[in-house]
Amino acid sequence: MAEGTTSRPPSAAPPGSDPESDAYLNRRTLRRGSAGWLLLTGLGVAYVVSGDFSGWNIGLSKGGFGGLAVATLLMGAMYACLVFALAELSAILPTAGGGYGFARRALGTWGGFLTGTAILIEYILAPAAISIFIGDYVESLGLFGLESGWPVYLACFAIFIGIHLWGVGEALRFSLVVTAIAVAALLIFAVGAFTEFSAGGLDDIPVDTEAFGASSWLPFGLLGIWAAFPFGMWFFLGVEGVPLAAEEAKDPVRSMPRALAISMGILVLLALLTFFAASGARGSAAIQEAGNPLVVALQGDGDPTALSRFVNYAGLAGLVASFFSLIYAGSRQLFALSRAGYLPRFLSLTSRRKSPYLGLLIPGAIGFALAAGTGNGARMLNIAVFGATISYALMALSHIVLRRREPELPRPYRTPGGVATSSVAFVLALSALVATFLVDKDAAFMALGVYAVALAYFAFYSRHHLVAQAPEEEFAALAAAEAELERK
Repeated sequence: MAEGTTSRPPSAAPPGSDPESDAYLNRRTLRRGSAGWLLLTGLGVAYVVSGDFSGWNIGLSKGGFGGLAVATLLMGAMYACLVFALAELSAILPTAGGGYGFARRALGTWGGFLTGTAILIEYILAPAAISIFIGDYVESLGLFGLESGWPVYLACFAIFIGIHLWGVGEALRFSLVVTAIAVAALLIFAVGAFTEFSAGGLDDIPVDTEAFGASSWLPFGLLGIWAAFPFGMWFFLGVEGVPLAAEEAKDPVRSMPRALAISMGILVLLALLTFFAASGARGSAAIQEAGNPLVVALQGDGDPTALSRFVNYAGLAGLVASFFSLIYAGSRQLFALSRAGYLPRFLSLTSRRKSPYLGLLIPGAIGFALAAGTGNGARMLNIAVFGATISYALMALSHIVLRRREPELPRPYRTPGGVATSSVAFVLALSALVATFLVDKDAAFMALGVYAVALAYFAFYSRHHLVAQAPEEEFAALAAAEAELERK
């Protein structure tokens, strides 16, 4: 449908909506047709690839090799099921709103806002954390004699937001190149690490004999599997953001499901190779708390080798790829929520190059302030994971609700397994949400605090000032109109 042109009965407008002229939407448009399936696939991998270089290994200290392996298998199943559901939803509603738009149609304005806010928490906090990790890498590599600190964080945000302001096509092409370097490095790492592989190193973490169900494979018992859930997610965290590029994609109805499926397949392969190669090369105990586990797996306590140095530099490329793409995702979700009036409307204004400049600059300023003010990347990532799990549960629920309530809705792509598939994603997402309290309850409560402030703003102000002409709102309004006509 054309933005701002679809007519509908007055009763179809969302409660409290404020219809705007076409001039409103004309100042809030993105550059359509900028990304084909290849760039979208690269975007999906870019969101995630930094997680292969570090972070996941901490799950070994929570569940051991067996516990993290089971957690990764379950979280991989969750993401696969969620991606199939999102492929269907994004083909139905290919707009920048992504998860917010899907939940808005299925769960109403409250559901849309809850989902969009959870996604924003993930995509604003994660880049802040990754900027700190980039600083640590720059310092450890001795690049230009720099130390990890606010100048490095500021340079990250300034340079990469600048590329995004230049244009989406240029930004996604840059992301694809950096991501390709990181993926190639992971494959080269796996080849080198497997030459030193020893199965005996997989289960070398000491067993906690007091833990229920403890064994060499589950040194922290059965509960360790659950505690490792958030770290099993790190192999896939962020891939669900691909639909946020739908409004700028070429033929999104066809390219979006294809990109989601291919990127998920690549991520599964990288997860298997990285997990087994790193754990088997040096042993799970040696890498369980390492900040750069792949480098430790290659050199241990010995001198750096040519391969370990290469992987170390490539890890920086992986961090840059994820940092860069997550900034993109956060800006598009903020743009969609602002355009529809859920957040202040000025945040969705776009430049002559069709970039949501305030949607890039303001989250970037917040991310920089958090990074410079706290320096606690792990805590911010845990908050991001908390927001992510809430959004996964709500997006999976949206698929279930739309399948049952609107079975005749045109679906150019249909999720294999239908409601059963999205139900698996829903249950596993709720399990992962609870697991975040096992890992870092303070981070979980901080995220809840942010949620409470956002919900207060929505309850007392923005839900009374929604923009009915925003694409996601029109989509929901048409559903309401059709339902009303059926009742008459």
